[in-house]
Amino acid sequence: MREQRRLQHQDLSRTQLLDAAEVVFGRKGFHDATIKAIAEAAEFSVGSVYSFFENKDDLFHQMFVRRGEEFMQGMRAIAERFQEDDLAATDALHQLVDFQIGFFREHPYFSQIVLRHANTAALELGGDVDEVSVRNYRESMRLQADIFQRGQATGELRAGDGEVLSALFSGMVAAYQLHDPAVVHPEDGAPERLPIATLHAMVAAAFTA
Repeated sequence: MREQRRLQHQDLSRTQLLDAAEVVFGRKGFHDATIKAIAEAAEFSVGSVYSFFENKDDLFHQMFVRRGEEFMQGMRAIAERFQEDDLAATDALHQLVDFQIGFFREHPYFSQIVLRHANTAALELGGDVDEVSVRNYRESMRLQADIFQRGQATGELRAGDGEVLSALFSGMVAAYQLHDPAVVHPEDGAPERLPIATLHAMVAAAFTA
């Protein structure tokens, strides 16, 4: 029981540090963020941070591991429902829009880091991007391309290379996220600059057969 409590305390402390790191990295960027600032935000000593993470690079990497896996679980769940014939291809695309926009709004500081450090061109061309982001990006592209290919087979989605259509779809969503006040200025409480319903209409117009 004592060991279990100790492990639970460690998990809680690690989570607190990762939460603080998201905020500090999101607000300051990687280069201007410091272990000291992250420790202060989490109300930890600098030394205690190093008991969980090797250095700033490791903390940054583990932050991507945590949120990246959460994001991919949501993507896989939609893909699995589609593969089990519980979703039409068009419905799957709209669920992907809602999930991706919602995830970025729920984790705005992490999302700012993604938009700053892991843009589509860098991921496609192998730029200086965290390896977890590259791996997750490639899997998400494959999941989306499969939806496009299956949707083409049923006559729901427009013809064309599934990988290109997947990239175009992600580009539309990423452009929306980049201008979403709930992501880029979460403290302001500003309204949507473009209603998400309009984004859905644009996706339908662009990709429905």
